[in-house]
Amino acid sequence: MSIVLRLGVPGLVAGLVLAASPLLAQPIVIGQIAPFTVLPSPDAKEVNEGARAWFQQVNRAGGVRGRPIDFFELDDRFNAEEFARQLAAAMQRKPVALLTPIGSQAMTKLLNDKLLDQYGVTVVNAIPGAEVFRRPGHPRLFHVRAGDAQQIEKIVLHASTLSVTRLGVLHQDLPIGTAGLKVAQELAASLPKPMAVSPAQAKHEAPPLAAAAKAVLEAQPQAVLLIGTPRFMADALAEVRKAGGRQFIFALSYLPAGLAVKVAGDTAARGVGIAQTFPNPNGVNLPLLREFHQSMRAAYPTMQGFTAFQLEGYVSARVLTEGLRRSNGEITSENLARALKTIGPIDLGGFTVSFGDSNIGSRFVDIAVIDGRGKLTY
Repeated sequence: MSIVLRLGVPGLVAGLVLAASPLLAQPIVIGQIAPFTVLPSPDAKEVNEGARAWFQQVNRAGGVRGRPIDFFELDDRFNAEEFARQLAAAMQRKPVALLTPIGSQAMTKLLNDKLLDQYGVTVVNAIPGAEVFRRPGHPRLFHVRAGDAQQIEKIVLHASTLSVTRLGVLHQDLPIGTAGLKVAQELAASLPKPMAVSPAQAKHEAPPLAAAAKAVLEAQPQAVLLIGTPRFMADALAEVRKAGGRQFIFALSYLPAGLAVKVAGDTAARGVGIAQTFPNPNGVNLPLLREFHQSMRAAYPTMQGFTAFQLEGYVSARVLTEGLRRSNGEITSENLARALKTIGPIDLGGFTVSFGDSNIGSRFVDIAVIDGRGKLTY
C-alpha cells in the first residue's frame, strides 16, 4: 500500500522552513536552459514564469531548510551546440538541478553526448516527451509531464470513438516526429478494429511542408494527427487547411491555441483537438489550480489568465522543491535524484506525480478543443 503525500501550499511552505545557520543560508541554485529566443512559441518563457512564481513563494516563506532558491535562466537559442555551451556555463554556478530543457535537438545532445554523466546534474521535467528520450532515458532525468506516447494513445483512442478508421499523420523530421509516428502506427494496429495510418514527413520549410500536407490528404484520412515543434504543427495545420483538408485535426500538447489561431487563422484552427498533459490552467475545480492562481497573481498582479506551460513550470518547480525538502543529508544533485525516486506519490492537490516505477511522473492526458473564440475548451 503506497502513501500519497498531499502537498497543499500552506503545509508544504511551512515545512520548508527550518532554522538557518550561516552555512545553510547559502542559496540553492537551480537553472533553466531553454530557447528564450528564436523558437517562435512561448514555451520557455511561460514555463519560467510558472516556476519563478513558485520559487518566489518558497523564498517569501524562508526557503528550503532556511536556504533561498536562486533561480536563473540561460538562452540556448533553440540550438543543440548552444545548449551544450550554455550547459557548461550553467555548471560554473554549481546548480543542484536544471528545470525543463526544451527541444528535440537539445535533448538529443544531452543524452547522446552523455552530458548528464559528465556534469552529474539532475534534470526535472523536459520538453518534448518523445519515447526516445524516456526509454531508457537517464537516472538523473525526471519527466514530470505525460509523454508523447500517452498523448498519442489518447488521441488515437478518441479518434476511434469518433469512428475514424483512416488516420493521416503529418510529422516533422525530428525524433519527436519519427518516434511519434511509430507510436501511432503501433497503437492503430492494436485496436480491435485496426486503424489505417497514412504518414507524411516534412522538414520545417514551406515547400516540403506544403507537399507533405497534400500527400497526407491523398489517402483520404478521416482525421489528421500533427506531430512536431509548436510552430511546425501550426504551419502544418495551415497547410492542411489550404490543401482542402476539412477533417478532424489533432495535435500534441506543445501547440498553444493562440499560436494555431495566429498562424492558421480563426476558421482553420476552430475545432482542432490538442492533447493536454496538465489540467485546465484556468480551472478552479482542483486545489492545485487554486493554489497555482494564488501564486501567479502574487508574482504577476496584472496577468490576465494563465497557460498550460505556466502550470507546467509551476508543477515542475513544486516537485523539484519537494525533492529538495525530502533529500537526506546535504542538499546535492545526487541526493535530490535519490529523494525523487523514493518519496512515493506526491499529490499536489488533484494532480499526482510519482517516480517510483519509472522516471515518468505523470500519465495524465486530456484533449481540449479550440473554440470559436480561439480559446481551449476542456
